[in-house]
Amino acid sequence: MDYNFKKCLDIILAHEGGFVDHPEDPGGATNKGVTLQTYNQFLGREAEVEELKNIPDEHVETIYKNEYWDKVSGDKLPCGIDLAIFDWAVNSGFIRPAKVFQELIGAKVDGYIGPKTLEQVGEQETHFNIILNLCKKREDFYRALSTFDTFGKGWIRRTAETREKSIELMEEDLYEKETDEDT
Repeated sequence: MDYNFKKCLDIILAHEGGFVDHPEDPGGATNKGVTLQTYNQFLGREAEVEELKNIPDEHVETIYKNEYWDKVSGDKLPCGIDLAIFDWAVNSGFIRPAKVFQELIGAKVDGYIGPKTLEQVGEQETHFNIILNLCKKREDFYRALSTFDTFGKGWIRRTAETREKSIELMEEDLYEKETDEDT
């Protein structure tokens, strides 16, 4: 499933872009979606903004893998659902999308996607609705934020693009499984 991590990461990095330090962004200085605070934790020391501006791709990939993908059990989630949850986790922390996902599938809501949650995911035909509902809940969350007037248009666009890409990934995976069964 490492293949899906790379594919999902490429999609997310296209959304994240480069260095920004918007005065109304509570995350502060950010590059490739990594905040200065997150980079400090990764390095185990205080980093300078200039270091964040020049963050190596290997650091970015490791941070995304360890702090978001692994924390939402991305390798174990169905294709498409993995991107929908991973992207929201990157944008809002991993607990919120994990809880929404658990609520949607009728699992115990604790914010940690483990074996018991994964047992509740259901059949392939429900994955489409899970993706749609995750993205709807994500939009509702953003609309309730005090910074929505400043960042909302971008968040809604990103969520719509993530929904589309998630469905594409799900359909590609389904096609590959059907093709494998036919051979």
